[in-house]
Amino acid sequence: MNTPWTDRRILDLLGIAQPILQAPMAGASTPAMAVGVAKAGGLGALPSAQYTVDQARAAVGEFRAAVDAPINLNFFSHVTPAPDPVRMMRWRARLAGYYVEAGLDPAEAPPTGGRAPFDEAFCSLVEELRPEVVSFHFGLPDPKLVARVKAAGSKILSSATTVAEARWLEARGVDAIIAMGAEAGGHRASFLGGFGDGELSHTLDMAVQPGLFALVPQIVDAVSAPVIAAGAIADGRGLAAALTLGASAVQVGTAFLFTNEAQIPTAHRAALEKARDDNTMITDVFTGRPARGVVNRLMLDQGPFAPEAPPFPTAGGPLIPLRRGGESGDFTNAWAGQAAHLAPRGLSAQALTETLAQDGLARLRGG
Repeated sequence: MNTPWTDRRILDLLGIAQPILQAPMAGASTPAMAVGVAKAGGLGALPSAQYTVDQARAAVGEFRAAVDAPINLNFFSHVTPAPDPVRMMRWRARLAGYYVEAGLDPAEAPPTGGRAPFDEAFCSLVEELRPEVVSFHFGLPDPKLVARVKAAGSKILSSATTVAEARWLEARGVDAIIAMGAEAGGHRASFLGGFGDGELSHTLDMAVQPGLFALVPQIVDAVSAPVIAAGAIADGRGLAAALTLGASAVQVGTAFLFTNEAQIPTAHRAALEKARDDNTMITDVFTGRPARGVVNRLMLDQGPFAPEAPPFPTAGGPLIPLRRGGESGDFTNAWAGQAAHLAPRGLSAQALTETLAQDGLARLRGG
């Protein structure tokens, strides 16, 4: 494949023409977004954490029907927590005032909110569909499942927020490592937190998590696998900077939320338009696990970290009735990175990918 990029490790590994990966972004990405990225030579992604097996199969089918290109099927690697009725009741009690304010019954059982981890059923789907790339968030699943994914021919990616996590992933055979800086939107990929569980540990872990410019070169020096930079990359300058620091490619998330193919609630879209460098926050009040989003009422009232919030992903269920069909920004998790303000507006996913590549390459060439 003839491309102008000097570092071809990710290009050759994944079979793409541009060193740009679309972040999966569960709940916001669509097959149409992945198709647009692929048509521009990047790697499109499908977020399976909020898909059923049948939905994932249908999404891959939609992608395959539209373009002949590699696809990244993304999964979460968390362990489903055991039910904790006491902690859930404490969390619901903390939210009860919002229910009363909205005219809802705080005693009524809330919907079940959650994201499915990679399991036997999803592994069988990978073996059936054979996606070119499978990526994981929150470490890796059971080694037996990882071995089956490899045997199916898929390249494996996973995210690291520290050098220790990058070394852990390389020791377990991942093909490339996504270095996720503290600036990135959405859930932290952290899985080797040094301070244990609970509110204090979340606060400490987030306080020490490195930013992308500190993280990328240290991971590049620590591992032999190619590195993909993620976090606050929203234009060609970010792409060029990441490659200069030793990354072989970038993964872009928030900028794709502004594209025509993004599927997000009205409240999330409105929050993105107001996002600045200083009004996003890492919090666990939406899902029970730290994630960065635009600051809103719930985060200010209850966060950034709440000891009553039950483990990921169960904390989100009681918030569903408060979102009023996606119209209330007070309780909507508007995930966004710190560079949202830099993202181009009104482009298609294909046009955004092409723009990032062209601008980044021009800057690397001194243009």
